[in-house]
This record gives sequence, C-alpha cells and structure tokens, in this order.
Amino acid sequence: MGDIKHLWINQHAEGQQLPLAVGGDGVFVIDSTGKRYLDGSAGPALFCLGHNNREVVDAIKAQYDTLEFGYTTMFSSPVIDELSQIVAESAGGNLRRVAYVSSGSEATDTAMKAALQYHLARGEGGRTHFIARRQSWHGYTFGALSLSGHPARRRPYVNALMPGVTHVSPANSYRPPAGVRDEDLVDFLALELERTILDIGAEKVAAFFMEPVVGAAGGAVPAPQGYAQRIQEVCRRYGVLLVADEVMCGVGRCGTWRALAHDGVEPDIMYTAKGLAGGYAPIGAVLFSDKVYEPIARQFGTLASVHTYSGHTAACAAALAVQRIIRRDGLVDKCAQDGEYIMTQLRQRLGDRPYIGDIRGRGLFIGIELVRDRQTKAPFAAALGLAQKVRDASFQRGLICYPSPGTVDGYQGDHIVLSPPYTITRPEIDLMIDLLVESLDQVMLAQGALDASSSH
Repeated sequence: MGDIKHLWINQHAEGQQLPLAVGGDGVFVIDSTGKRYLDGSAGPALFCLGHNNREVVDAIKAQYDTLEFGYTTMFSSPVIDELSQIVAESAGGNLRRVAYVSSGSEATDTAMKAALQYHLARGEGGRTHFIARRQSWHGYTFGALSLSGHPARRRPYVNALMPGVTHVSPANSYRPPAGVRDEDLVDFLALELERTILDIGAEKVAAFFMEPVVGAAGGAVPAPQGYAQRIQEVCRRYGVLLVADEVMCGVGRCGTWRALAHDGVEPDIMYTAKGLAGGYAPIGAVLFSDKVYEPIARQFGTLASVHTYSGHTAACAAALAVQRIIRRDGLVDKCAQDGEYIMTQLRQRLGDRPYIGDIRGRGLFIGIELVRDRQTKAPFAAALGLAQKVRDASFQRGLICYPSPGTVDGYQGDHIVLSPPYTITRPEIDLMIDLLVESLDQVMLAQGALDASSSH
C-alpha cells in the first residue's frame, strides 16, 4: 500500500510517526511493538472504564445484532429510554429532559440554541448575548469556539467567530485577578458578572456558561467555595440562564455524578459527553430543567436542534452499559476516594519541588501547574515547549498524561492533568505517580529548574 502516514491529518507535526495502537487492557493501551502505556489521563479524560471492557463491548455487539440505529425523529428504543432514565436520576433535581448529541462541542452548541429558543418562547427574543469566562474551553465547533476563552485555540478563526460573546475573569484561587485577595475573590467575581450583565443590558443576555472544574484550558481548576451559589444568584436576579459545561468534569469524575452538585447548585442547563460512554461510542447529553424545556415545548413543540446521529441507538447502548457499570460498582464514590489518595501522594512526592506551583482538582480530575518561580508564580517561557517535553518524557516511560500549554493566559504557563479511568487500582495509581515524578524530574533537570540532589 506504500507510505500512508500522510494520508490522514492528526494533531502532531508533519512527518512525525505515531505508534500504532493495537490493543487495550484495562488502564493500559498496547502498541504494535507490545509496549504498554498506562493511561493516566484516560486520553482526554475520556476512557472512564478503561480499555477493552468486555461487558461494554458485548452490549454494543448485542445492539448491532438487533438494530444499528432507529432514527430518533421517527423512533424511540429500549436503550435510549433506559439511558434517559438513568441519566435523569443521576443528575437529580429538575434536570429531567435529555437531548443526545455526538460530542461535547455539539452539546455546547445545543445548549446555546436551547437558551435562545427558551427566551424567544417567553417573548424575550432580544436575549442573544452569551457570557463565559477567560481560560475556558467549550469545544471546536464555531459556536463552542466563540464561547471559549482560550485565545491560542481561537486565533486561527478569530475574525470569523460569533459576535455577542463577552468573557469575564476565570474563577481561579491560585491566579486571582490582580490586587484581589483570596477572601474577596468570590465577591469580586460575582460583582464583575453583575456589572457585565448590566453593561450589556440584562434584557440582551441569554446565558452564562461555566465549567464547574475547568479542564484543558486551566488544568483541573475547581471554582472557589461559594462561587457557584453567588453566580447563580446573579443569574436569577437578571433572568440569565446558568449553564454548566460538564463535558470533562461530569459523570462522576469529580466524585459526584454532576460536578456542580459538589457546590450545591443545580443549573438551568447542563451537558456532558466524555464519561457518558467512556470512549466506546461518540455521544453527549444535554439536560434541561422543566423551567427551560416547558416554554420551548409549549411554543415550538420541541427543541429546534437535531443532527443525523443524535441519539444513535448503538451509541446509547454503549452509554447505557457504561452507566450501569458506574452505578453498580460504586465508581462515583471510588473517584472521590481515589482522588484524595492521589492528591495526598502528589503533595508528598512533588510538593517541595521548586517547579510545582499548584496541585489541585476534585476526584479523579487533578491538575499540576508548573512554575519557574514559586514566590511570584511566574511561568516558564512559552518558547521552551515545556508541556510537550513532559508529554514526550512520560510517553517514553509508558505513561499517558495530559500536559497542556497556555495555563495563565492561553499562551504562557504549563500544566499537567491526571484523569485516569475510574477503574484504576491503587498499585496502578502508585505506578502512575512514580512514572510522572521521574518524567518531571528528568525534564526539569534538563531545564536547570531542579538540582540533582532534590530529585530523590
């Protein structure tokens, strides 16, 4: 067949040869040479049950033996009905209406459209403006990219993105806005949102989008205590919908099925994707409160957003199998317990390293921020490509983690996300941490950011 390595486009440099993944075994990916890679990030926080789970694979096969897809504008199916029941029960409260899509980016766009349709149904069609946060990431479709506050990822498209999106400060206790004390951060952020709504005109604002725990854009950054409640109060005061993006942090990864449940807040709309089917099929879900769905249903009959593969039957079968296992095996609680163990181990092993700025997160969604100076929190120079160096060193050792650049402002700063499968064992956790510490020390010694005597 000749040289095929350039026939498909990936996220790596032109000409770079990637290993061939040929197998999976729990938390390990196996390449064509037989090398095993411990998947310490579950890909992009995706593979919640690890790889080659036979129970999930058999459920998908069984669905294909019966019917691949009953198009959802014409048919329901047993698997979509049961999945919807489990999702609604797991979400709890008034989030009882579910729409299915094929990705997190599609879920963002669907939530945006639902917010617009809700306000139009109530006679407030002028509410077309969205507010989100800087250092946020909501996806690569044009709607999601317009909403996202990540300048490096927006850069190729910035002149064509949607108007009508305003970004406010991140909710990051480690990097608060200049001059804001930690004890004043929540007040500052709530007041900033309120002023932004009033500056735009409350009658023009449709929704505020937030990640309860920021993923790739910030490095597993949980909002400060009390933030979500204050933001919800501001949104309700001005008739603005609160939307929770739980694509990465939801479905139990943070120790509660809904990440925002940890904060005692129920949004008007929330959506998730990655942990829903755990990589066994492309699927996401958008959940609406009755408050949002009922005006839409009365005025329009249904949500005006559907894709060909929305609610694909085999994808729903995969998600149903994954959700049954998560529920049956108590994996949400396991995420919380294992997360505490990992945080303790990381702080003991890395807490005194001069290049460690912050270790943070919830459950099995943990971020490590790297800094050049712990006192000033100054990041390493972007030109060093530190995130890529850590990724490469880890990969060579057989560890998959999720280092990313742009932690501070989209360009400067580096962090690593650990988000292993929920099924990871304690010995596998210990191995993951050993490999990460070795990789970090190797890179930092080479950069002169660590004395050799400090790496033991």
